[in-house]
Amino acid sequence: MDTSGRKGSDMNIFSLFTLCGGLAFFLYGMTVMSKSLEKMAGGKLERLLKRMTSNPIKSLLLGAGITIAIQSSSAMTVMLVGLVNSGVMEIGQTIGIIMGSNIGTTLTAWLLSLTGIESENFFVNFLKPKNFSPLLALIGILLIMGSKRQRRRDVGRVMMGFSILMYGMELMSGAVSPLADMPGFTHFMTAFTNPFLGVLVGAAFTGIIQSSAASVGILQALAMTGSVTYGIAIPIIMGQNIGTCVTAMLSSVGTNKNARRAAVVHLMFNVIGVVVLLTLFCIVKAIFAPAILDRPATMYGIAIAHSVFNILCTAMLLPAGNLLEKLAIRLVPDAQRREETSELDARLLATPALALGQARNVAGEMAACAVRALENALTSLTGYTPELARSIREDEERCDHYEDIIGTYLVQLSSHSLSDSESQESTELLKTIGDFERISDHAVNVLESAEELQSKGLSFSPAAMAEYETLARAIREILHLSLDGFRQNDAARAAQVLEEQLGTRDFEVLPQERLRLYAFLDQPQTVNRVLMEQGVGLISAQQKDSNLEDYFLSLIDGHSAGKEGV
Repeated sequence: MDTSGRKGSDMNIFSLFTLCGGLAFFLYGMTVMSKSLEKMAGGKLERLLKRMTSNPIKSLLLGAGITIAIQSSSAMTVMLVGLVNSGVMEIGQTIGIIMGSNIGTTLTAWLLSLTGIESENFFVNFLKPKNFSPLLALIGILLIMGSKRQRRRDVGRVMMGFSILMYGMELMSGAVSPLADMPGFTHFMTAFTNPFLGVLVGAAFTGIIQSSAASVGILQALAMTGSVTYGIAIPIIMGQNIGTCVTAMLSSVGTNKNARRAAVVHLMFNVIGVVVLLTLFCIVKAIFAPAILDRPATMYGIAIAHSVFNILCTAMLLPAGNLLEKLAIRLVPDAQRREETSELDARLLATPALALGQARNVAGEMAACAVRALENALTSLTGYTPELARSIREDEERCDHYEDIIGTYLVQLSSHSLSDSESQESTELLKTIGDFERISDHAVNVLESAEELQSKGLSFSPAAMAEYETLARAIREILHLSLDGFRQNDAARAAQVLEEQLGTRDFEVLPQERLRLYAFLDQPQTVNRVLMEQGVGLISAQQKDSNLEDYFLSLIDGHSAGKEGV
């Protein structure tokens, strides 16, 4: 069914229904594609953010790259707010990423502009989304229904999301096409020749639907009527950049001051950029009156204007990143009472890989707390002091607190869309924190024995003391080996090595420090050599010829020489 060939028909109530339905398909497709891309990014996204430096250029490229990967600048900004609120990132690290995300989000407009392709050439015409998206949808549904591998199913969902998005775009374009023949609509659009009104409309509409990509898509659909000039479109595009800040501002409600400052930086970047470039636009329009401003905008032209605006804003404000940070600090001053950093931020739940990584980090703090409590308890048997007893009980209470917040967080995470490996990791982490809590309980039990010895004036004999010291050393060694083993994620380290050194992502990270590899199956020696060179040792490697999905299973040793804390 051709949804775009309606130029001879009149705009009616059914056209409005089609427009709304097209918008619904567009937003749903965007959501499906974005979520699936986030899931595919997985741990790589987490590692990239953790390796962030203060270099503004690297931050800019990282922000653009991640936003292109997940196709949502709003999701990127919400992630940053959550990471700052959790204390993982500083406000200064987010500035370049925020600017880069604004550039990365322009890719959507370029993809949508493919709708305007007109050519008799088969291969060129095949680039038109309505021609290839049905095939993409077919491949996507086959991957979703027929593949056992989670990664392939995610790829299928990305394809389905893109196809639905493009179908929504076609519906919207077809629904608004009759407007081209309506004098009333043309007269209505002339009202937007006022640039300030255009900015307000663009900001308001984008703020309502909370998607700058969808807002730009609707503008591109309207442009196909021929009634939207560049003089009208450019201010609306500027306003859309302000409207997209609504999501970040809403996500910062209830956060600490640094997270609110990160959201304010995002708002200031867009507002300042709009004010400066809108002023320049008005001056050029008034003095030079370029003829292009009165020409009908095309889908390609809108994509170009969207990209140029964001690139100019970034080029103008990137050198002033420190000033933006200082201004945000002035606008969001320090609170009179001390604010606490949220250990586990609920905003990260929308990105399970980041949420799991943060939960594991907090669990590492819990593990260290439990180990410290038991070590002090062992010390108390021979060197009891009231201060030591108080420290042990405080650590035990702290472990109880960690178990409560991590357990609640993981239960909340289970309601989100998790991959099979993420679900397994979440389950194992839930069990592990229970073990940590029991270690702290045992520390209190040992302390109670020490207190009994102290109250009764009892002590170990020399022979018993020698045996006790041997046992205590063994326990301490076991504790630290266990703690190091938990803190080190060598399977993740191995995954990073495979990506960076061998250039492959054809693998799965499994629980219990295992890695399943689907590439380089005929070169196991090469894989082993590269891993060993990067400080990741293999305990064993197993090849399975019967099933490709179980072909290569590697158990990763916990002795990565290149990791921090080793």
